[in-house]
This record gives sequence, C-alpha cells and structure tokens, in this order.
Amino acid sequence: MKLITTHKGSDFDALASLVAATLLYEDCVGVLPDSVNTNVKTFLAIHKDVLALTSPKEIDFDDVDTLIITDTHSWDRLDHHFAVLKDQQELHIVIWDHHLKGSITGRENHVREIGSTTTMLVKQLQEKQISISPIQATLFLLGIYEDTGHLSFPSTLPEDAYAAGFLLSCKGDLNLVANFLRQSYGSRQKEILQELLEDVQKEEMEGVSIGFAIKEIKGRVKNLAMVLQMYREIINVDAVFGLFLDVEHDRCMIIGRSAVEFVDVGRIMRDLGGGGHPGAGSAQIKGGHPVEIKETILEKIRDYKSSVGLKDIMSSPVKTVKETMTMEEVAKTLRREGCTGLPVVNAKDEIVGVISRRDFKRLTRENQLQSPVKAFMSWHPVAVDIDKTVTEVIQIMTRKDIGRIPIIKDGKFVGIVTRSDIMGYFYSFSSM
Repeated sequence: MKLITTHKGSDFDALASLVAATLLYEDCVGVLPDSVNTNVKTFLAIHKDVLALTSPKEIDFDDVDTLIITDTHSWDRLDHHFAVLKDQQELHIVIWDHHLKGSITGRENHVREIGSTTTMLVKQLQEKQISISPIQATLFLLGIYEDTGHLSFPSTLPEDAYAAGFLLSCKGDLNLVANFLRQSYGSRQKEILQELLEDVQKEEMEGVSIGFAIKEIKGRVKNLAMVLQMYREIINVDAVFGLFLDVEHDRCMIIGRSAVEFVDVGRIMRDLGGGGHPGAGSAQIKGGHPVEIKETILEKIRDYKSSVGLKDIMSSPVKTVKETMTMEEVAKTLRREGCTGLPVVNAKDEIVGVISRRDFKRLTRENQLQSPVKAFMSWHPVAVDIDKTVTEVIQIMTRKDIGRIPIIKDGKFVGIVTRSDIMGYFYSFSSM
C-alpha cells in the first residue's frame, strides 16, 4: 500500500500539498491527520467529500510499503499512528518539503527553500500536464498564499508566483481564498489584543523595529497568530514576536512574524526547537520564561545580522570638488563623471557640503556660474559611519529626501552611498 500524508496540525500548505501529491502519484491513499487548523477544518466541512481523504485510524499499517510525506520530514510532526513505520528498513520514503530541517531521510528527497511545498508539486503537475479542477486550484492557491503571506514574505520565490498564475488559469477562485484565509476574530482574541496594546514593547536594532507581545494565557486560545499580526500592524513594527505563557502546563508558545529580511523568523524558531520560514514561524519551550526567551531572540537576531555592510555597496574612491571651484567648473565635472552629485571638500579635504544637479536650479543669472560652489551647495551634509547598516542608510535617505550619503571611517571620508548603490543592493546589479 502506498500512503501520502502530511504533518499534524495541518495548515493549508499541508493539505494542499497532500492533495497535489495524490494527483501526482497514482494508486496512493491520501491520509490527513485528525488535527488540523481551524481554517482548514472549515474548508474540509464543505469540501471533504470531494477530496476523498482518509483518517490514520482507518489504515492497516502492516500493508504499507511506500510513504510519501509533504510539508515536513520529521517523525514527531506526523500523526502518532505513523510511528510504527519508523523502523521499517524496507519502507520506500519520498519527501516533498520546503523546510530544510528534518529527521527523516527518504530514498527520494525533494527538499528546498521555497515559499510553499505546494508550489513544488504544482510545478510537477503542470509539467506532466495533469488536469487540475477549479476546486483543487483554489485549494493549491490557499496553500501558496498562506505560506507566502499572499506572495509577500521574504521566502517567496518566482516559482511561487508562477504557480499562483498557473492556478488562476485553472480557474482558482481568489474570492474563496480570501474568505478561507480570513480567520475568526472573536471576543477572546479582541480581549488579548487590547491587553497586548496596553503594554507595547519595542526594540530598535540596526534600524529595524522589533515588537514583543508577552501575555499569560489560560486554556487553548485559537488564532493567536492572527492576533499577533494585527498587533504588528497596529504598533507599526518590521517584525514581531509573541510570547504566550501557559502557566498550567509550564510552557511558552512563541510565534513570530517578519516583513524584513534582517529578521529571519524561521531560522530563529528552528534554533528554539520549532520551525517556519523567514516571514513566519513558531516554537514551544517547556519551562521557558518569556523575559529570558525575549533576550535569547534578540541575541540571535544580533548574531544573524546581515553580512552585507556599507563597505560592500558604497562607491570608493569618490571624486570630490573643492569649495573654491566655480559652479561652471562643477557642472563640467558632473557631466564628465556622469553623476548627479558630488561631495564638496575644503582645503583640508574635509567634507563641508554636497552639490547636486538640482542645486543648479537655484541659479537665476548666467554670471552666477562664476560663483564658488560653496554659495549654492548644501552645507553640513548628512554623513554616516561605515559601521551603520544598509537599512539605516535607506531610512535616512527616505527621511531626509537625499540621494547620496557620504561614508565616514575614523572621521575620514572613505566613500559614498547613492540611490543607485541601494538599488544595486536590492536588485543585484551595480548601476541603473
């Protein structure tokens, strides 16, 4: 017997990848764990008969010779019924997963970092020209959209977007996707959110804002991830971590969400014994204290900070102009160098200003071209130390509306970062 299964506490990527695998592998039985997320349970209440999935309780595991696993490759994340297969040496295991960490090694391993596991399987279905119904296309869209944050998480790759486009051509319904991904927000969730907002905790690190929500909870509370996402949006931070302490069971549930590459939630959660992706993840620590866990998370973020510094993207050496040069001479220099602005230095080669093409708009008479550049330059330019981060420079450019920032090391001018340098950082090319 050939089985296909996924992790317990199944989300839409788990369910969608499971169903996609049943299309890819003929004569296989799809086995869905009994524990699924609330949204998935709602979806199944309507579509269960169409999907034709089986409960682990109905399987005779003595007859199993092939096991195909989607969206995980860890034994402890599978339904407990599958534990009897763990020591079967002849078991043929096939893995489809976008989480790199796992305890199972299959004979076939399709494991890579990508936005969702569903994407990989949809690509296979497309290449093999296997028909996908509108219902299946909608489910597969749910899997991709949920795990990529509607294609917005840093872990999202072009393949995720291509797969989504293909599924739309298969009549996937985005209205249904929006309905099923809209989680229930009841009085308990509202109460928790209000309590979190009464004690907002923010940290600034390398120009990135990080929020923390620490709350003691009693009993099982659904949709804490949704509450945390709303909290992040309200307090306007780049990343957020919710530390929910369950005193009765002496454990702390950690949920993270991030909209910036600087904070890789999945990596942090894996180090804490959980899992996830750069944009979202969770973990659970037995006996953990929220204050200590918060410090651990901050320490890990410091350890993971981007290896790309200003020294890697700045332009150096940089052409400068003397403050005594005329505006006409500066104009010729700008044309010759092919740039839109240059630092201005004094006799000691200290930066005293910046001149740009838009400063020439202030010239109203032709004879002003013979005026010294210091008469029209921007004085006291914003300069940053070479140890600052790219993110901080971007924030300064945005706040000050400037297109170039001199870089200082030990008090000396060593380079300049321009908008073109920033675009090169983002788009992996050096000039536009």
